[in-house]
Amino acid sequence: MTAAAIHIRPYQPTDYVAIKELTVTAFAGVTLEQNVEQALGGPLHGHDWQWRKARHVDEDVATNAAGIFVADDDGKVVGYISTAIDRAAGKGRIPNLAVAAELRGRGLGRLLIEHALAYFRAEGLSYAVIETMAQNAIGQQLYTSCGFVEVARQVHFAQRL
Repeated sequence: MTAAAIHIRPYQPTDYVAIKELTVTAFAGVTLEQNVEQALGGPLHGHDWQWRKARHVDEDVATNAAGIFVADDDGKVVGYISTAIDRAAGKGRIPNLAVAAELRGRGLGRLLIEHALAYFRAEGLSYAVIETMAQNAIGQQLYTSCGFVEVARQVHFAQRL
């Protein structure tokens, strides 16, 4: 990856399919949706974890399409970050961050986070939050290296009905 080759730009509706596909591949092994499916066995309600995780993109677009930023490598989506804003609380939240496997470890995730943080600052927010699964050691290292501090851990439970 070179800085000249990849640029961060606002989300466009034509990016929708690409970021859904990237979401499914990037979150394998580090998403609650997959953990639930593994714990309870098989697809749930006729859908696999990939289908459920890809729907998060729908939520991101509905919540704040203007706050989704795409890493573009000559017209190819190679990463993205989504944001949500709670103006009353002064809080920016990063629901999803994904980087193509072939570009991981080259600083693209950091660039996307820095872009989102600059966006939050420009929006006049006071703080930002991001969360990850315990098994996502790479994410935990990246987030702390970007200045985030761990503030809590949450335990998720599930059962079939």
